Amino acid sequence: MASSRVLLVETPMEPPAWALLERELIRAQTAACERIFDKYFDDRGYLQCVPRWGGNDGSDDAIENLAGWPVLHALGAQDSMLDMYKLGWEGHLLQYTEAKTVEVELAREGMLYKEFPVSLDWFHHGESMSVFNLQGLSDPYDQSFVTRARRYAGFYMDEDPQAKNYDPEHRIIRSLFNGSGGPLLRKATALDWAGDPIEVEGRFDAAHGERSFEEMLAHFEDYTDVVGDHPINLAATTLALNAFMATGDEKYRQWLLEYIDAWSERAAENSGILPSNIGLNGEIGGECDGKWYGGCYGWGFTVVVPQTGELSNRNAIYRGVAGFGNALLLTGDQSYVGVWRTMLETVASNSKVVDGKTLYPHMYGDDGWYGFEETPYNQGALDVYYWSMDESDRKFVPASNWLGFLDGDQPEFPVAAMHEEFESIRQKMKGVAEDTTSPDTRLSDNTLQFNTANGTCLAQLMMGALTPRFGEPLHARVRYFDAAKRRAGIPEDVAALVEKMTDETTTLSLVNINSVEPRKLVVQVGAYAEHRVTTVELEGEQRTVGGPSFTVELAPGAGTQLVIHHERYANRPTLTQPWDRD
Repeated sequence: MASSRVLLVETPMEPPAWALLERELIRAQTAACERIFDKYFDDRGYLQCVPRWGGNDGSDDAIENLAGWPVLHALGAQDSMLDMYKLGWEGHLLQYTEAKTVEVELAREGMLYKEFPVSLDWFHHGESMSVFNLQGLSDPYDQSFVTRARRYAGFYMDEDPQAKNYDPEHRIIRSLFNGSGGPLLRKATALDWAGDPIEVEGRFDAAHGERSFEEMLAHFEDYTDVVGDHPINLAATTLALNAFMATGDEKYRQWLLEYIDAWSERAAENSGILPSNIGLNGEIGGECDGKWYGGCYGWGFTVVVPQTGELSNRNAIYRGVAGFGNALLLTGDQSYVGVWRTMLETVASNSKVVDGKTLYPHMYGDDGWYGFEETPYNQGALDVYYWSMDESDRKFVPASNWLGFLDGDQPEFPVAAMHEEFESIRQKMKGVAEDTTSPDTRLSDNTLQFNTANGTCLAQLMMGALTPRFGEPLHARVRYFDAAKRRAGIPEDVAALVEKMTDETTTLSLVNINSVEPRKLVVQVGAYAEHRVTTVELEGEQRTVGGPSFTVELAPGAGTQLVIHHERYANRPTLTQPWDRD
């Protein structure tokens, strides 16, 4: 086993309220997910809905109904969570490969091809991959997972002759629309985005608020400029990261860093700001008349909301922040974090004072900065701080109860947060019970509201983790493995609470609430063993460890607080489980 030390904990601990609530919350979320799956999925794993193509209610939403399920299993939920996810994943692949469009040319042969969306943007691909990209936490050796990880990465590494998404000469992904069918190298139409015509009023409850198919088209009327690269495509690097962590093949690491380095250079060339369009010639703004801020989902992307006529700013470059975290995981090089930090500071430096209030821009157009608000542009700010653990990076991070707890200022946060989760489960289960829709009146996004596998609460409390949102990997300070069952997840009856994090230490409380049976777990630093433990403080004694993990044996009813000293990003990330590492 990789851990070089076994720490024995025999000190009795009365189970704290947070520990009892944590174990019950894992159980309650699992039970609720089982009920959701039973009602909305069939025995093939098909979501019981009308399968459609597009940005509103496509295949990404179908599988997003299982978002958070692999993480819940990796936290310690029953194997049913993994089994349901895998059945739902396989089912959605078949369901949306069989589903074809009539009027939308992109998907006439199937909405998925080679088990991946034919051609859409990474705003939606990220949602499609939000569960698959986390399967390796619990299930890294599944051959189908490894095969798909290689295939999916290959779509963006110029390995598939039918998916010429990547131009290695200019180091660009050639379009905002990309996938297993290759890039879309023309202007997108509203139909490309909205899917085939469908009746809405009286039959469907469109989750985006459209009252007719005409309003669906109107929603995407301005979503035309897709040719060329966009920062949102940085999320595609998680596919290469997954393939690298599953196989160790250096080519995935090399491609990922090549692509991230290209974007880092573009940001530096553009006064520190990631441009939102790169032309097919590799030039900034090359497909938007030289405008660095051009393109769909770009810095200047403001559209009309068809239901109200109001303007809406839809700059979505923030979904590319994952790429820089992926590069950090692979290298430990904090300069990648600096790219996003510099952008935040540069945008904020264009503030202005109006009536005594400092206002900060969020958008940029032909007339300069606009979209001024009292809150600075802070997309990705929490990621930057989490990765750097530099207090100066907190200046753009919104205040939160979680950070307050880690600062020692809100000791009531864990219990309060879990109480909120229990209430959320009750409300969602009430909604499931009262839902009278039938499969032929249900869209793939209608059931998203019922998903109870909220990864935020337990991920923060148990792992000191960021919530995986848009297809990115898990960034966690610690995670756990059941040493007896040899599976990912904290053992039954054990509860964990990350109470403090600094650059060099993690303070962790562990308790075995079982007063009869001992429990044995492996504590790993980093979701992918990317950190290295140096020593662990246990009950006043310093224990030398070395390596990315160590084992804790908890006597019946025992508990303790550990202070883990570590070097962050000292190891190459891997999906290999602790007992299989050298």
